[in-house]
Amino acid sequence: MKNFEFKNPTKIIFGKDTIAKLTEEIPSDAKVLVLYGGGSIKKNGIYDQVKTALKDVEHVEFGGIPANPEYSVLLKALEVIKAENITYLLAVGGGSVIDGTKFLSAAALYDGENPWEILTGGKPTLKGMPFGTVLTLPATGSEMNSGAVITNKETKEKLAMGGAGLFPEFSILDPQVITSIPRRQLVNGITDAFTHVLEQYMTYPAGALLQDRFAEGIMQTLLEVAPSVLKDPSDYDAASNFMWSCTMALNGLIQKGVPTDWAVHAIGHELTALYGIDHARTLAIIAPSHYQYNFETKKEKLAQYAERIWNVTEGTLEDKAYEAIEKTETFFNQMGIETKLSKYTEDYEGTAETISQRFTERGWLGLGEHQSLKPEDAENIVRMAY
Repeated sequence: MKNFEFKNPTKIIFGKDTIAKLTEEIPSDAKVLVLYGGGSIKKNGIYDQVKTALKDVEHVEFGGIPANPEYSVLLKALEVIKAENITYLLAVGGGSVIDGTKFLSAAALYDGENPWEILTGGKPTLKGMPFGTVLTLPATGSEMNSGAVITNKETKEKLAMGGAGLFPEFSILDPQVITSIPRRQLVNGITDAFTHVLEQYMTYPAGALLQDRFAEGIMQTLLEVAPSVLKDPSDYDAASNFMWSCTMALNGLIQKGVPTDWAVHAIGHELTALYGIDHARTLAIIAPSHYQYNFETKKEKLAQYAERIWNVTEGTLEDKAYEAIEKTETFFNQMGIETKLSKYTEDYEGTAETISQRFTERGWLGLGEHQSLKPEDAENIVRMAY
């Protein structure tokens, strides 16, 4: 097991009717900017719960943050922060709203002229404006980590940022919120969380036995509750386990002491930036090809995954590893996710070369757990996913 340090300062408030506890967490003298997405929270009752909880707290609102939080929209929110002398941010939404809020947390205290440099500069944000979250869509785990990904439609880029200053101070997780979530988004959430675990697990054995079991437990739980969540989102037990699994998949715990990959995400982000494909679906497109392309370096963990997650007990190590890839792709397909790029766009030809060129220009010359995947390797992986 590798050396590691672990600190996660986010307070989790989990369970039924916990949105009412907002006022216990936000400073009484704060001026709050409430951030949300397309307005679904006004239809499912979450908005009313938040407004009731904040009735004695000075606050203003900013809605309209899109899926894949868009830089130009966030700049408008930044103007509100400065004009209204905001001191505290509250994200009411899923990963996109929370990621956008993290960018605003950093940008509010940024002393440069161009906030996009927060994403291109590669420097971690060590101090941001304080914020909390009310999670409305389990998927990304952004409610309990310090990372974010922001999209720039003008340049067709999707870049990551983060730092110790961008952990939410608190996050409210009420599993009842998933009752009104459309099936497509539930499928995306299951896929996103499952692939988050794979990125931290599907590398090579590192002697981190407990970490492997943590990761496997999250994947097993997602597989177990997925049918119930998709059939009846009002099933509170299934919803609870789904929501907590998504949070645990990316709160930093399971990646400690082990190598991690993240090449699937790096490539997948480009597909979203280029074609607007749902984030989770880009991961399902790239993951099978990535594992096939890097089979020799991943086959031991693939075989372990086959045995422990998919109950594959017969065959050679290689046989088990190949079957693991097949079963993972079948799992995505059975939920209704296509795993080939050509199913999402007719303009897929040339995508591999474009992504390779972008990685080269950014200096991303070594991705993956061995930092050995070159831009030309990413090109081959994308071409395999056509």
